[in-house]
Amino acid sequence: MEPWNKNPKKSPWDKNQSPNVDEILNKLQQQFQRGFDQKPLGFLILFVIIALWMVTGVFIVDPQEQAVIKRFGVVMDTVGPGPHYHLPAPIETIEKEKVTAVQRIEIGFRTVDPGPPARYRQVKQESIMLTGDENIVDVQFTVQYRISVLSEYLYNVTNPVDTVRSAAESAMREVMGHTAVGDALTIGKEQIEIKTAMLLQGILNEYQAGVKIENVKLQDVHPPESVKEAFKDVASAKEDKEKVINEAEGYANNLLPKARGEASQIINAAKAYAEEVVLLAEGKSQKFNSVYEEYKKAKDITRQRIQLDTMEQVLPRVNKIVVDPQLGKNFLPFLPINQQQSLKITEPKAEP
Repeated sequence: MEPWNKNPKKSPWDKNQSPNVDEILNKLQQQFQRGFDQKPLGFLILFVIIALWMVTGVFIVDPQEQAVIKRFGVVMDTVGPGPHYHLPAPIETIEKEKVTAVQRIEIGFRTVDPGPPARYRQVKQESIMLTGDENIVDVQFTVQYRISVLSEYLYNVTNPVDTVRSAAESAMREVMGHTAVGDALTIGKEQIEIKTAMLLQGILNEYQAGVKIENVKLQDVHPPESVKEAFKDVASAKEDKEKVINEAEGYANNLLPKARGEASQIINAAKAYAEEVVLLAEGKSQKFNSVYEEYKKAKDITRQRIQLDTMEQVLPRVNKIVVDPQLGKNFLPFLPINQQQSLKITEPKAEP
């Protein structure tokens, strides 16, 4: 049986014959020239269409934006603000997002009307949390974030906003689970915000979500409505306790320095008195020693001098009547016995 084509043309791609490239290019050029000579208007229109298609690859990125260039769905590059070019669709496509804008997510509540006055709707399934001391609190907070890596933000997670919301709720529940209810309601709010932001950033980094957390802000932390009055009573009791403790410490701080001052004053006065007594005794001792030394030199004179000095000190304190013995024989002395007076009658000694 003979083949249907007795003289088949040799293909330039035949395995037994290497292709002649120059011959192929020449044939294509000749065919293109013949087609252009026959239909010049059609080729012109085709050229314009191709030119317009190529022009569609020009795009401009705004100052607050970044753009991701994808080639057949694969991320090729990320470009910043300014004019850029990409191969026209469907070869390459772009996707732009505002990376400088800070986005805000509400957790535990939703803004119904920004107002004024603003109106909110509470979301209980997000806000009710358990504290470290097994108390229930109602936590409402916001998370502010911005895009840090655009390609990760767009393609590493399915829904970035829901991912951030779920991760933030999980981080807040974990932090609340290690915090006492008293700290959560009063002085511990700042630490809760800092710890939640750090934990949330760590979670998003593990997801490679391309998100930078700016801050976490507690809007409201309060006990549930059913136990709010009991919490108020407990808080009031704690405030009274702190007040009494502060008053007691203030009284002690005022009393102790005063008592210490009085004690120091008494001690200093006692030391001064002791020093005075010692000095006075030493002075008397020295005086006695000096008198004794003089006494040893002239005993009679010293004895008489001491007697005169003693009488000089004693007699001014004694009521004394001196009567001449000659006159005393002629009258009866009258002594006022009812008066507490010490009267002494002495006779003058004859002069030697």
